[in-house]
Amino acid sequence: MERAVKKYWPVFVLPTMLACLIGFVIPFAMGFSLSFCSFTTLSDAVFTGIDNYIRAFSDTSDSFVHALWYTALFAFLSTALINVLAILVALALVRPFRGVNAFRTVFFMPNLIGGIVLGWLWQVILNGILARWGLTLVSSEWYGFWGLIVVTLWQQMGYMMIIYISGLQSIPHEQLEAAAIDGATALQTFWHVKLPMLMPSVTICLFLTLTNGFKLFDQNLALTAGMPSNRSQLLALNIYSTFYGRTGWAGAGQAKAVVFCAIVVVIAMLQLKWTRNREVQQ
Repeated sequence: MERAVKKYWPVFVLPTMLACLIGFVIPFAMGFSLSFCSFTTLSDAVFTGIDNYIRAFSDTSDSFVHALWYTALFAFLSTALINVLAILVALALVRPFRGVNAFRTVFFMPNLIGGIVLGWLWQVILNGILARWGLTLVSSEWYGFWGLIVVTLWQQMGYMMIIYISGLQSIPHEQLEAAAIDGATALQTFWHVKLPMLMPSVTICLFLTLTNGFKLFDQNLALTAGMPSNRSQLLALNIYSTFYGRTGWAGAGQAKAVVFCAIVVVIAMLQLKWTRNREVQQ
């Protein structure tokens, strides 16, 4: 069997490699090269150097810089809130009691709703609440910001909760019993026993929530569509509106996408390295 696997492994690897090549490597290489060109279609691309990058950062009518720090703030804040609340809910629902599976299901269900539908539903709810004070989500960029925080928190917390519950259930009971015998409080047990053993789950959840925060598009489009005056645009929506909504700006939109990709990759790799160094081998 082992000889057969060694002999025919290219047959099994080839479909995955082709899918990766066609679906990721080639489009990424083409997109990167187009960020240095002026174009309307792939056939009329003309090399312009770094002009697109200069236009992307110097444009004031559709500020990429504002969208960049606005998205960074949203991503880091939403990541912190989602993971803290997900851990708290997981700690509450990891204990066996009647109806625990029903509670887990209820918390997980928002993750099954599509982003556009979710954004529209919360737009109606939040605008209905703000209407009492004569306001809407687009009255200020910060109303839209906190609206996005609420939507993202409600959608993603249940998914992360499931991962944390799985991590908590994998902690050896002997270690928890030893902490109880030593007289550790619940907080001390969590901080010195559960959290270090939970770090693999933390690594996964931080990676998912951080990258999702930077890539968020559909909820942003449905909730505020970047209003007012594009001030509530996250990076993905800003890139989309630049590429498809402005004539002659396709190259600048592609340059924004390259910068966006580089930022997400660097931050994700730093986060993975930081959390993996704190994982404890069970």
